[in-house]
Amino acid sequence: RALFIREKRSLSLTQTGAEYYDSVQQSLLLISSATGDILQWQGDQQVTVITTNAMASFWLLPRFNEFQELHPEIDLRILAVDSIRDVRNSEFDIALFYCRTPPQNLEATSLFSETVFPVCSPTYLDKHPDFRQPENLLKGTLLSLEINEEWVTWQDWFKESGIKHMPDNCRRLNINNYPLVIQAALNGQGLALAWDNLVDDYLASGLLVKPVDESMATTSQFYMLQKPQTIRPKKGVECFREWLLTTIGKQ
Repeated sequence: RALFIREKRSLSLTQTGAEYYDSVQQSLLLISSATGDILQWQGDQQVTVITTNAMASFWLLPRFNEFQELHPEIDLRILAVDSIRDVRNSEFDIALFYCRTPPQNLEATSLFSETVFPVCSPTYLDKHPDFRQPENLLKGTLLSLEINEEWVTWQDWFKESGIKHMPDNCRRLNINNYPLVIQAALNGQGLALAWDNLVDDYLASGLLVKPVDESMATTSQFYMLQKPQTIRPKKGVECFREWLLTTIGKQ
């Protein structure tokens, strides 16, 4: 049975359509109202966090259970990207990134600064006991992060330690993903540069060790980034922000 009459510029109900509408309109209104309630709940309760693979793997995910226990009603969505430049084309509520200067179009809250130092597995250090001196690290395999970001390089670290020039024949393993760099270090495949707040759990457990005491304070920081608020902030976002700052000790 036809329900609509389609004309060039209009659409109207047939007699059957009008009778059918009279019968089902209340049900449709109830469905519409219930759907609206669900969408509103999801909008308030879902929080999208965009960050690097390193921050997601080593800092955020290990603390996820703590946040979930405090706020089981919040649906946390984590997007891992390789570059802060990817933020511009992404929809998110909060971004967590390491950078020297935060993007101008985002509100930035400093989370923590970083120190950088070499790490390796205990087994790797046992095989190379002479690595207790910074200059001897040049004899090892340097696990290098190969990305176009503001991360400290081995050349930066050696220069800070008083070694101005790295030989061209240094053994390197170049990897474009920081979690894979740390995994290679855990596997005993070489030396990696570690960020204090990202690998503290591995150091505490003894899975990674510091072959030397020298460390380098960076000029960059980890920031929490948010888009300027034009409407009231979502409840879930406020809960995540409060938890994040409390966890870091910023409140």
